[in-house]
Amino acid sequence: MATVAIPANTSALLLDIEGTTTPITFVKDILFPYIRDHLEDYLSTHWEEDECKQDVHLLKKQLEEDLRQNRACPVHALDQTVHTDEEKAIREVMENVLWQMAADRKTTALKQLQGHMWRTAYSAGRIKGEVYQDVVPSIRRWRRHGLKVYIYSSGSVEAQKLLFGYSVEGDVLDLFDGHFDTNIGLKVEGKSYERIAERIGCPPEEITFLTDVSRGEGRHFRSRQAP
Repeated sequence: MATVAIPANTSALLLDIEGTTTPITFVKDILFPYIRDHLEDYLSTHWEEDECKQDVHLLKKQLEEDLRQNRACPVHALDQTVHTDEEKAIREVMENVLWQMAADRKTTALKQLQGHMWRTAYSAGRIKGEVYQDVVPSIRRWRRHGLKVYIYSSGSVEAQKLLFGYSVEGDVLDLFDGHFDTNIGLKVEGKSYERIAERIGCPPEEITFLTDVSRGEGRHFRSRQAP
């Protein structure tokens, strides 16, 4: 990322995470497997807690929206080992979450639950957020030059803050001026970038989006691919 040329009239940088600040393998080989391996235990342990109830409510609302839109949905398999209503409900939530992950969906409901699960792992020291070695020095240099730096990722704002708050470089949250996730809109939607520019209070032409993706993301800002 240190070799990326930043346009002269840039006043704000918007950084993607996966493949830009953080290796894709960290997400694919550590974060996602953690969810798959601990999902049932997490749901069973926290099922009656308000936060978990809110997560499940969002997942159900997303499922209802998918059905209204005639989107593909998970098919519930008959499981003879499930005996109680709670076990059945937990199994249905698990099927939904794992189906969404397999389909690489970026729904807010999925990302919120994942963020809450990762919080448990980070705070217990089971996971440390990985960042490329040149990321922190690059951001410090940009900030010395007066640039504001923001994160925009499909992962929830909470998951973003956990990654940088419990990173291998320590707590580096002070390097960022703000965070955006799918609550502002999807990265492939032009309106998302209009909302970000408005929220930042910066003209779109002065915002540069750093990402490893070239398929239209950031097209309403100047986009630079991170090597």
